[in-house]
Amino acid sequence: MSRRVVITGMGIWSCLGTTLEEVKNSLYSGKSGIGLEPERLAYGYRSGLTGIVAKPKLKGVLDRRMRVGLPEEGEYAFMATKEAFEMAGIDADYADRQEIGVIYGNDSTAKPVIEASKIMEEKHDSALLGSGYIFQSMNSTVTMNLSTIFRLRGVNFTVSAACASGSHAVGLGYMLIKQGLQEMVVCGGAQETNFYSMATFDALSAFSVRMDDPTKASRPFDRDRDGLIPSGGAATLILEDYDHAIARGATILCEVCGYGFSSNGGGISQPSDVGSEIAMLRAMKDAGVAACDIDYVNAHATSTLQGDMFEAIALDRIFHSQRALISSTKSMTGHECWMAGASEVVYSLLMMQHNFVAPNINLENPDQYSEKINLTAHTVDTEVNTVLSNSFGFGGTNSALVLKKIK
Repeated sequence: MSRRVVITGMGIWSCLGTTLEEVKNSLYSGKSGIGLEPERLAYGYRSGLTGIVAKPKLKGVLDRRMRVGLPEEGEYAFMATKEAFEMAGIDADYADRQEIGVIYGNDSTAKPVIEASKIMEEKHDSALLGSGYIFQSMNSTVTMNLSTIFRLRGVNFTVSAACASGSHAVGLGYMLIKQGLQEMVVCGGAQETNFYSMATFDALSAFSVRMDDPTKASRPFDRDRDGLIPSGGAATLILEDYDHAIARGATILCEVCGYGFSSNGGGISQPSDVGSEIAMLRAMKDAGVAACDIDYVNAHATSTLQGDMFEAIALDRIFHSQRALISSTKSMTGHECWMAGASEVVYSLLMMQHNFVAPNINLENPDQYSEKINLTAHTVDTEVNTVLSNSFGFGGTNSALVLKKIK
């Protein structure tokens, strides 16, 4: 028999806050974490908008040997994972006794690659690079660092699936536990926020240039949206076999009960209503739920013209005349990219815990597609028992997760 999979811990480091309490308050009040970074404009960006993410202070928390191999997104992931383990009641002694896996979403680590390249171009001597850059510059940097720092001995790999990376990481962790191959897996997603990492995105004219009022710039589903805002940080979920969690007396936050995926099979940057719909329906079928059972949909919508349109079309087909409330938390966070699929699970769980649905802020004029779906521009106090969370990415990769409250 397949096992039940639950979440027993979560942690977050984002532009909405660096603790779960701060993030919950930001979500409830509709507080944006987006600002203007003049350094981006000086570097040559069209847009200086970005999520403003605090830098962790790790001196005195991690020894220098551990810090050397950590890139920016690895620092965020460490802080999020530390918080998640504390919530789950997992300490170093327990990790030494229990096999714990780690699957994390990460699809770039630009800063150390560029910094190492600059040293080589200027000095022409690889001996000057030191030992840290190799571990910082690999896409698997987050999982290799987390497994070393927390002494994790189970499954260990990185998911690189564009903006669905974090969601697929949770989905894969869920599948491994469901099949009895692991009892506990650390899952999440991380995204660097330095300006090196987003220049190629800016080159696509993908970013909003509404720089006169940064907190109004991210406008998912709004008729007047003009692009996404890059953001980042890290989010961690502790996934665990239900019986294992009960046996050790853990507090269960929710059950992960559905994972759906698909590929659009079209243009490399072309979204698809059909691909989105397939992923959602597959997750719902896996969870054994219908559209009428869903209380809240955390939409992927990033504030781009095409992406929001195709998702709205797919959502209308599934949830037309249904009660599910829909919002995109990216209206407050911007697009957290490789992190987003995991962070939006955290955001959804905070809503589930505290009985509210966060608003899709800046939704002033829904377009012809989004006006057909049940979007909320304001915080709604309501019981949230079942959530569908969507994540879609370049290359046509789609992921959807269904979460249920355990009563």
